[in-house]
Amino acid sequence: MANRSAALIMGVALVAVAGCAKKRPEVLPPAPGEAAPPTTGGETTGQVGNGAVPGSAEDFRRSVQSDTVNFALDSYDIDPTARGILDSQAQWLTQYPNVRVTIEGHADERGTREYNLALGDRRANSAKNYLVARGIDAGRITTISYGKERPQALGSDEASWAQNRRAVTVVIG
Repeated sequence: MANRSAALIMGVALVAVAGCAKKRPEVLPPAPGEAAPPTTGGETTGQVGNGAVPGSAEDFRRSVQSDTVNFALDSYDIDPTARGILDSQAQWLTQYPNVRVTIEGHADERGTREYNLALGDRRANSAKNYLVARGIDAGRITTISYGKERPQALGSDEASWAQNRRAVTVVIG
């Protein structure tokens, strides 16, 4: 009797497990970092000439002069180079009026954490104010300061510090 009960329980368990098995999909999505499979039969991908979806972060990075504006030591002034970069960003943002961006302000490692957070905030807001002056709605732009917490270049030399004194425009969702 015990063997029959055990066999019955095993049988029920096997049926239950078999019922839960999922069918493998015919086409698997690409793994992170892999390219999507090619499309067939007249499907459109919505990509523009540069290979990116219009209005996407990828399109932004490929279309504008740069996503990064650099600053002089202890400065948040927009110089002529920065104006050219921000003008190209404003032109792209005008083309895609529903896109929102965040401008990240950064500083080099010198100075206190509080000082660098404040300086990063002034740099991000300086870039934002320039874009707003070029006709971009202020409600589409948020700012954040990372101070010296997210360096682009590691090193304690002028070349590294110059790369870390920046404001970066990031397209969001």
